[in-house]
Amino acid sequence: MRKHKLAGIVAGVATIALLATACTSDNKSNDDPKDPASTASNGSGTPKASDKILTIGMPNAQQKPNQNPLAPGSASLSLGYAFAVYESLMQVNELKPTDPPTPWLAQSVEWNADSTEAVITARDGVKWSDGTPFTAEDIAYSIQLRKDHKELNTDFPDQYKDIAVEGNKVTVSFTTGQYVNQAKLLKLLIVPKHLWEGQDPVTWTDPEMIGTGPFKLKQFTPQSVSLEPNADYWGTKPLVGGLRYDTFNDNNGLTTALTTGEAQWGWVFIPDFENTFIAKDPDHYHQVAGGGFGVDVLYLNNETKPFNDVAFRKALNMVVDRTDISATAGYGVWPEIKSVTGLPPGTGDPFISPEYQGKELSVDVDGAKQVLTTAGYTWDSKGALLDPDGEKVSFTLTNPTGWTDYLDALAIIKEGAVKLGASADVKGAVQDTWFNDIIPLGNFQASLHWTDGGSTPWNMYSNIMDGASYVPLKKPATWNFGRYKNDDVTKALADFKSGSSEEQRTDALAVVQKHFVDDVPGLVIWSRPAVAQYSTVNYTGFPTDEDPYANPQPTGPQAALILSKLVPTED
Repeated sequence: MRKHKLAGIVAGVATIALLATACTSDNKSNDDPKDPASTASNGSGTPKASDKILTIGMPNAQQKPNQNPLAPGSASLSLGYAFAVYESLMQVNELKPTDPPTPWLAQSVEWNADSTEAVITARDGVKWSDGTPFTAEDIAYSIQLRKDHKELNTDFPDQYKDIAVEGNKVTVSFTTGQYVNQAKLLKLLIVPKHLWEGQDPVTWTDPEMIGTGPFKLKQFTPQSVSLEPNADYWGTKPLVGGLRYDTFNDNNGLTTALTTGEAQWGWVFIPDFENTFIAKDPDHYHQVAGGGFGVDVLYLNNETKPFNDVAFRKALNMVVDRTDISATAGYGVWPEIKSVTGLPPGTGDPFISPEYQGKELSVDVDGAKQVLTTAGYTWDSKGALLDPDGEKVSFTLTNPTGWTDYLDALAIIKEGAVKLGASADVKGAVQDTWFNDIIPLGNFQASLHWTDGGSTPWNMYSNIMDGASYVPLKKPATWNFGRYKNDDVTKALADFKSGSSEEQRTDALAVVQKHFVDDVPGLVIWSRPAVAQYSTVNYTGFPTDEDPYANPQPTGPQAALILSKLVPTED
């Protein structure tokens, strides 16, 4: 599942007030799926459905038959077809996070003043694909599943309080304020209570996939998954004749499929994409992207050598050539991180604490060696770095085989480590093992991984540093994969999240940034805007640079919205 690139859209920074009042019943965009006007037209009156299959590609290798839309690492989430079968409460434009959300399975979501309680009103007239009516009970049950099973609760770990249903309304209360997480609630996928009750939601593979979405599961194989239109869909009927989700072994395989037209929608890192991809069919091949706070981080295992020593973490941070990584591994399309705070350029600038304004990362090998010397490191006669215990410093950098951009970035990071006298190896991993074992269980020393975006820096820092997400090694972590622990940081992140004033949030962020700079829990490498490639040979209506109405990727809740806007391309 390799990540993103840059092309144009930078989310507005001056309006990061988020969704504190945006998620009310008064805010309804014209993308409501019950409104025929929300579906794009091909200019010749009401468009007609096509029988052509839209093929979505992902470079995620063969998949196991797990359709569970709540279980991290399942095939349906990895390839994205979960989001065409199951739907979210509302549609949130991650590229414009302060825009009003679009009602979807919820008619409205209303928050109290301190963001500790949300009242969700279920949409009327929705049915599951087996004909059973959708109700508020389904919403409450889906949230309760996450509360009861930590493995499924990646968004609100230990933060759900009470969940109550009255008529068509669900009231959800939280243990802390959710100012920064309101959009996460809106994006939760909802599952049918009448089918999931009695199942183990963590291990159940959900073989039939009964959802509310515009498509239904038709066939699964480890290489390809087929969906067919849901003829009884409650919203705008899809005009796409069918969906096929093909999985490829690596980035190169998906790139070839996109350039030949075998796949018509996907997201993958394509080096020199203008010549490699777009030039093959400039009239129909497109790549779009958006800004935000998402970054890629070199997670460092803070509980094992050599990264349990802050001095070595600092030293490595000082020798990583981010300019070279952006230019070489990212082909210049992903913005280099320059601020010592790790914040992405542009979007993050207004959030840099005064103490760090103008302070930028740079390669300083001599300075890094001085940090190590002060901390008790030495070098043997051959120049090998020895830690204070007299042991040679060595570590392995690992990411899935085939994720070429990540692996190329790791190779450059290795070069920096070698300049310090450390021994570093780059090792590829089986993708399924990386997703389900290496990253969540902490079975790594250093590994690149993305962070969530959001409309403030909170997600980025929380994903890297939050003690609320800490679990011991060998236990599955949802974030904080490096197992960083600092009570002051955990409190400051909680204060930012629940702060009711700008002053409170500013003070809290200053604490977080100081520890990020001083403790180096992980290394932010580059900015990660959402990118997607698509072909308009058969269908038009995808998000564009001119109309960034949604995150353009097919692997999120926005897929239902995008599919509602696709129309057959005129001959």
